[in-house]
Amino acid sequence: MKLVSAFLAGLMFGIGLIVAGMANPAKVLGFLDLAGRWDPSRALVMAGAVVVALPAFALAKRRDRALLGDEMQLPAARSVDRRLLLGSLVFGAGWGLAGVCPGPALVLAGSGLPSGLLFLAAMLAGMRLHRARAG
Repeated sequence: MKLVSAFLAGLMFGIGLIVAGMANPAKVLGFLDLAGRWDPSRALVMAGAVVVALPAFALAKRRDRALLGDEMQLPAARSVDRRLLLGSLVFGAGWGLAGVCPGPALVLAGSGLPSGLLFLAAMLAGMRLHRARAG
């Protein structure tokens, strides 16, 4: 049941990214281009995500177990530190340069687009580098 629900959640998330235009780097870059031809439609997508996520996280905080019985694992850190700030800057720079972040990168790579495959390879290399440096 857990595998099926993980597959369905991932499928729904991927379809949502495609329908919302978040897997289209040109649309994302249009949203990030505040000084040029700004496209505010991504703001509506993000606002919709926040509206859905807020009650879900509020519910999750009150639970000890997830719906399928696993222990609830929510982030414990509450402070803003150097690592968080640097990671946010690197993430934002990558998003701004490529118009892609990890979720849409998987959608693009799954569709076989070279840009998605390249982004995914770079993301995995960065994760490996972080793990080697941290470990």
